[in-house]
Amino acid sequence: MGVKTLAAVAVLGGLVGGGAAMALAPLVAPNAASGDTIRAYLLDHPEVIPEAMQRLQDREQGKAVAAIGGDLTKPFGNAYTGNPKGDVTLVEFYDYNCGYCRASLPLLKALTQADPKLRIVYRELPILAPSSKAAARASLLAASQGKFAAFHDALYAGGPVSDATIAAAAAKAGVDMSKMAAFQPQADAEIRRNLEAAGRLGLTGTPSWIVGNRVLSGALPIEELQKAIAAARNG
Repeated sequence: MGVKTLAAVAVLGGLVGGGAAMALAPLVAPNAASGDTIRAYLLDHPEVIPEAMQRLQDREQGKAVAAIGGDLTKPFGNAYTGNPKGDVTLVEFYDYNCGYCRASLPLLKALTQADPKLRIVYRELPILAPSSKAAARASLLAASQGKFAAFHDALYAGGPVSDATIAAAAAKAGVDMSKMAAFQPQADAEIRRNLEAAGRLGLTGTPSWIVGNRVLSGALPIEELQKAIAAARNG
């Protein structure tokens, strides 16, 4: 086992807790000399530490994705774009008050146009402002009526989120808002599920993405998302 491998194992051992570190001790520090070698390597190559931390985070998030299972990739109503029977699903957690989510719209359209086997599922994560929850409820109502995409695009195009822009987007998409009072408990239950899933996945903001067993965060270039999609497709 090389010094770099030993150093990475040592760092991961320390990150995952005392018990794991003790279990790894025979591998990484059988004597003071090897411990000094690892310490010297880490001081000379500190880039190993964030690399090891990222690998641990990816592994733990992958376990969380697997634990949640198909609930992540099952759309609410027709809250998806692309191929409904796609071989890979990209999940976006988003907020209608998120400027980066709005800026990602052209990228998502480009992804589905370039990849006819891709499905994108949209999950409401209304965390940025009080108006986010009203927008999420209306979006879920639209999805339940088969009008998600039209509402989604209209609301993002309508400017800052408000009762007026939500109503205007619903009217443009043909959403029957008179059904909101009866539908609201169902919408709130879906929002709670999404918030719980986000907590389990360690999501810290929007947009956040799930593809395969990977969790990605932030506004990403199309090439990075395509790379993750290709990795998921290849198993």
